[in-house]
Amino acid sequence: MIRTLIADDQEPARWALRLVLDAEPDIEVVDEAGDGAEAVEKARWLGVDVVVLDLRMPRLDGLAAIRRIAESVNPAPAVVALTTFDVDEYLFGALQAGAAGFVLKDSEPALLIDAVRAVAKGQGLIDPQVTRRTIRRFAEIAPRRAPAGLDLLTPREHEVLLHVARGLSNAEIARALTVGEGTVKTHVARVLAKLGLRTRVHLVIYAYEHGLLNVPR
Repeated sequence: MIRTLIADDQEPARWALRLVLDAEPDIEVVDEAGDGAEAVEKARWLGVDVVVLDLRMPRLDGLAAIRRIAESVNPAPAVVALTTFDVDEYLFGALQAGAAGFVLKDSEPALLIDAVRAVAKGQGLIDPQVTRRTIRRFAEIAPRRAPAGLDLLTPREHEVLLHVARGLSNAEIARALTVGEGTVKTHVARVLAKLGLRTRVHLVIYAYEHGLLNVPR
């Protein structure tokens, strides 16, 4: 069971999120928070696996809440950030603060469910509507660093990295490479370990930050 905390300053939004998530047999919404400070406090003592958190909240905004959860909760729950198109700065800040999932509030409920399940497994999920735009802007503002660990990858692992960076799922990568999906999962896990990264989201950031792919403007 994925123990989940919902944080949003609007009660109707919290009700809608709870309605979507509680309907799933493997997800349990254990509590709600009305602002960022409350979200941090409840994350500390509830022992949740995932926090679904709005990036715009009073008292303590979503970005600060993500940082405090990462710094003060042990083990830290994974965070799915809820956002809208008109707050790019929040998206980039949330990436840097450690959020593992990003979902637009007007996306289909199934995407939120997928995001909660993905981050609970240590993976990441970015709403397809914002993936390319978010990563491109992140790459533009992020400092360039030498691609440490890239030379440790085998040719096939490097190929898998590029497919992940393009937004392909494990099933799509398996079809492209004519291998089993389990083999792709193994390759992704090895790439993460060799590069010292935590989730697929960070693989995407890594690829664009180091110029491994060209993103159209």
